[in-house]
Amino acid sequence: MIGCLCIHGFTGAPYEVEPLAEYLNIHTDWVISVPTLPGHGVTLSLKGVHYQQWIDHAENELKKLIQSCDQVYVIGFSMGGMIASYLAAKYPVDKLVLLSAAALYLNPKQMASEIRSMVKDTIKGNLSNNELFQRYKRKIKATPITATFQFRRLVSFIKPLLPQVEVPTLIAQGECDGVVPPKSAEYLYRTISAKTKKLAYIKDSNHHICHCEEKEALFSEVYDFLMETN
Repeated sequence: MIGCLCIHGFTGAPYEVEPLAEYLNIHTDWVISVPTLPGHGVTLSLKGVHYQQWIDHAENELKKLIQSCDQVYVIGFSMGGMIASYLAAKYPVDKLVLLSAAALYLNPKQMASEIRSMVKDTIKGNLSNNELFQRYKRKIKATPITATFQFRRLVSFIKPLLPQVEVPTLIAQGECDGVVPPKSAEYLYRTISAKTKKLAYIKDSNHHICHCEEKEALFSEVYDFLMETN
């Protein structure tokens, strides 16, 4: 039996990775686990939550899969990609998939482009219909500064462990990502020690790569990578 753990990002929820999880659920008979990290979900409650709690929760979900499955794959989106890397470095994970993984963050050029689109919609009176604005507005309101500090601490804690990742790894990155720049994927590709590793760019994808227009091609690539025998 194969188990697959899918980990969402900072201030996010399972919906960020659910399209991929659903794709794998349809095309395989794997055990798919999509946990909600502490303080996350539809309603954010991040005040007082320490980054180690996010790691611990993901660890516990992974341990359940390891106990019941012959092989285990880990998929991580954004901050979840960093947690997934940690798990792959510390546990007997068979394959790793990193989606918009936040080893580095904030792409000033693309962020400026997104802000310009919000300004245009403001002038036209359409800001309430701007999906990016609504997403950022919700997260900014519900994210205490202390939680952002914990996110940065998590990244700083995990980055030195990346060379310990030796399992086959697929790194996918949207070229239009305003949160995680393409150089983050390049950094991961250089730093991870896996002999088998692949870097894939999704041309028109923003940060939420599992919801982009090219998602079917991405999901197919993830599926093919996980099905390959090494």
